[in-house]
Amino acid sequence: MVEENYYADRDKENNLKIRKLLREELPKLCGEYFIGVQTRTTPLTRLGYAQDLCVFFDFLFKEVDDFASCDKDNFTYADLDRVTASHIEFFMDYLSFYTYGGREFSNTLKTKSRKLSTLKSFFKYYYNKDRISANPAAKVATPKIKDKPILRLEGDEVGKLLDLVDSDTDKNESSKRLISFREHTRKRDLAILTLFLGTGIRISELVGLNIADIDFKSKAFKVTRKGGAQTILYITDEIAAALQDYLLEREAEGLIEDRPALFLSLQKRRITVRAVENLVKKYASLITPLKNITPHKLRSTFGTGLYNQTNDIYVVAEILGHRDINTTKRHYAAISEQIKKEAAEKVQLRGKRDKKDE
Repeated sequence: MVEENYYADRDKENNLKIRKLLREELPKLCGEYFIGVQTRTTPLTRLGYAQDLCVFFDFLFKEVDDFASCDKDNFTYADLDRVTASHIEFFMDYLSFYTYGGREFSNTLKTKSRKLSTLKSFFKYYYNKDRISANPAAKVATPKIKDKPILRLEGDEVGKLLDLVDSDTDKNESSKRLISFREHTRKRDLAILTLFLGTGIRISELVGLNIADIDFKSKAFKVTRKGGAQTILYITDEIAAALQDYLLEREAEGLIEDRPALFLSLQKRRITVRAVENLVKKYASLITPLKNITPHKLRSTFGTGLYNQTNDIYVVAEILGHRDINTTKRHYAAISEQIKKEAAEKVQLRGKRDKKDE
């Protein structure tokens, strides 16, 4: 089997993208920052930082009169020291709607918060290095983001989704257009959705899986988490059967030995994140058209179901790979109205009283 390291290749690609942005779009002084944070961030995180900073400096040079004479080639530490909290607050408002690279963008509060987090890290680094006399980003309040209800599939919707993918024919008129396409992808798609719903792994973790990562004898598989750490997760007989059916189909087509990736595209290459997002949306929209179901929503479906079954937030956090238990609590430990009602009915202030005592 040909060796392939999806994560190493992804890191290499992201590092090349960062270098291109540093070379072509960002002020030269930014290079110091990216070297400084390299040991504690992943290439994917640093690429996000670089893209956020590109938008910030494009705004600074084009929208702020104080920096009208600056560009990426002549921007100095002295210029960086002239950036104020007001400039950053102006930038936060600008993010509501702006044009960058010939395209129009609008940002939600969550996206604005992420970009502000980038600026806080950026200015903190240079302040700690005594490159600037003050840290203006520290004076800007982070937008308050309201928690949204968890969007997920309900129990009957999970069954309907898997039945739709697994069916040989379609009685539903709206899904007939999928028949010819699905003849070539049915077993693969069923394996993907079953693995998502049965383990709660992230889309990047699923795309990065190799055949060699699956141990059917132990009903376990090795997954590479965010940051590169690896862990072992376990699968049910149902998940194992879906994966084995798909691999038997691949073996019959001669697509095993020279292609280590677990899930392949129709072009016989490792499936992409975008392709997985599209197939999830394609099937889920036929089952529940009012819900915008994404791979992350399938992860939420698993996490919520696991918490309801175990009532153990630490187990949920461990299996989902959350570094911060508060993340798990915030998303999966919300008590439903029904649970609160049932709990209230169990409370008896004076105990049961026999009618004869009244």
